[in-house]
Amino acid sequence: MNRPRPLSRIPGWLLACCLFGYTLWVVYPMIWMAFSSLKPDAEIFRHAFAPPKAGDLRFGNYSRAWTEARFGTYFVNSVVVTFGSVVLIVGLGALAAYAIARFRIAGGKILFWLFLAGLTLPAQLAIVPLFFEMRAAGLLNTRLGLTLVYAANGLPFAVFVLSAFFRSLPRSLHEAAIIDGCGEFAAFWRVMLPLARPGLVTVAIFQFIGVWKEYFFAFMLTGGDAAGAAKTLPLGLANLAITSQYHSDYGVLFAGLVLVTVPILLVYLLLQRHIVKGVTAGALKG
Repeated sequence: MNRPRPLSRIPGWLLACCLFGYTLWVVYPMIWMAFSSLKPDAEIFRHAFAPPKAGDLRFGNYSRAWTEARFGTYFVNSVVVTFGSVVLIVGLGALAAYAIARFRIAGGKILFWLFLAGLTLPAQLAIVPLFFEMRAAGLLNTRLGLTLVYAANGLPFAVFVLSAFFRSLPRSLHEAAIIDGCGEFAAFWRVMLPLARPGLVTVAIFQFIGVWKEYFFAFMLTGGDAAGAAKTLPLGLANLAITSQYHSDYGVLFAGLVLVTVPILLVYLLLQRHIVKGVTAGALKG
């Protein structure tokens, strides 16, 4: 006998109202932020929740945030660091996850649990020895050093997700590739890796969002860069927030918030189909 699902007992109009209210709760702050970025400071304080006047749109707030607040430099740094980190995380994570999932190697389970330990321990606990290691290697205040730290920090998640994906793929496909003359790496590259594409995309999206908005490591490892050659957007936004408290330049601050938020929204909206497909295809199955 089929039991009715809990959601089936809720009236449709009530469920629709709840979903609409939740959507409004999430979307309205973003709309308000975009409106405020086009206002002068006086209008932000005088009419905080009103849309900007059509004849007084301050698009100059964006140009000032891009040039005067050096968001152009920070944006380039964030793109370079995020892209490099995601490539390393996906590439190295796929190789490690495939080896753990497909081969019976000595200490393979221990290695897998060591990767999982990286998900349970706060990364902040390692910041002191990490700082001295980066300084000894000459990687403080550099984009390369920040990229390597983000890659190491993201590998446990990538191995956890991708190893489950590779375990869910039929072993017969790997055996067929070997019989047809492929070596181990060719079988991995040509057969197994394309089949794990939903998992790769899922890892890439989550890591992109995490690295793009990460502040702690960026502050600790590039905060001493007075020239700002390696600082990322979260640091630039924090500096702009502190400056705005003294100069009353909240329009530029909101413009900076929009510049930081828009890339994440675009990536998520363009690739959300792959996230759903990746999760439902077994990316989070053990």
